[in-house]
Amino acid sequence: MPHIHVIGIGTGNPEHMTIQAINAMNRADVIFIPIKGDEKEGLAAVRREICSRYLTNGKTAVVEFAVPKRATADRTYVESVDQWHATIASTYVTLIADLPEDGTGAFLVWGDPSLYDSTIRILDRARKASHLPFEFSVIPGITSVQALAASHRIPINLVGKPIEITTGRRLAERGNQAESTVVMLDGELAFSKIDDPDAEIFWGAYLGTADEITRCGRLADVADEIIKTREEARARHGWIMDIYLLRKGHDFDDL
Repeated sequence: MPHIHVIGIGTGNPEHMTIQAINAMNRADVIFIPIKGDEKEGLAAVRREICSRYLTNGKTAVVEFAVPKRATADRTYVESVDQWHATIASTYVTLIADLPEDGTGAFLVWGDPSLYDSTIRILDRARKASHLPFEFSVIPGITSVQALAASHRIPINLVGKPIEITTGRRLAERGNQAESTVVMLDGELAFSKIDDPDAEIFWGAYLGTADEITRCGRLADVADEIIKTREEARARHGWIMDIYLLRKGHDFDDL
């Protein structure tokens, strides 16, 4: 029965790779690299560099595959993601079916496969929809949350207080409720709509790469600068992957 490794590769720095991840890559017959169009060529380039740097098994092949774009017209967000995942699952079925009977494949996943990535659920979907027999294992990677905290030299949480991890869409709907809120996938710039004069923001883009940008400060003071910096970076690179922490309060302020 084929086996699939779902390997977290960190946020763009090849040195984020763990020994466990490197060993799994070298056990694979095939490593699958997703291609997401010219505007996101940088994402594929990092994966290629990782393969070039760490693959020592001369028998391991590298196969690139096109990821279909998500159709959003006349669909809700959930509907568009559901249909998109179904299409990608069909692609996964084709890739896995081409493996040897007891072969091993590997998907290289940005960050960690468990945090705002859908490779695991799409593999489950592919197996159920096709009845294709295969097993898979998950190898964790450094998340953008960890990379953000490291770049700003901060802990994510305040002492004894909870953390919320959410999306920009949810933040826009619900507002900033937790003392520490990590926000991912914020194409809406929801932070700019938060009316909290005491909130702090710790923002980062292209974390772990040579293009890394970070900004921090009182939200009301730096929000406009972050928006401008983000727009300029997106125009320069053709894509952007960013994350931020919103924080209100301080350690021990409830004593």
